[in-house]
Amino acid sequence: MKDLGALMKQAQAMQQKLAEAQAKLAELEIEGTSGGGMVRLVLRGSGELARLDIDESLMAPGEAEVVADLVVAAHADAKRQLDAAQADLMTQAAGPFAGMPGMPKLF
Repeated sequence: MKDLGALMKQAQAMQQKLAEAQAKLAELEIEGTSGGGMVRLVLRGSGELARLDIDESLMAPGEAEVVADLVVAAHADAKRQLDAAQADLMTQAAGPFAGMPGMPKLF
């Protein structure tokens, strides 16, 4: 039963690390950009859009489609970075168990 006790301690330690990773991720903000920085947006760790900044030069008549495309591209940039940050936090928290079936996802 000694091994079972050690296994339970490891499981509890991993649960604590996962809780800490979730807290870090909740505070995380990732910026995505497009158009050479003309469009910037910030995604929170939960994936929520927190801020959107559009360069005033894009606010000319007839530029709506360009602006829309740049917003989508900036979101894709931020989402890619957020996914990488989430994967990194999960790997740090779960160690060799990361990605195994039954392991909880952070968000």
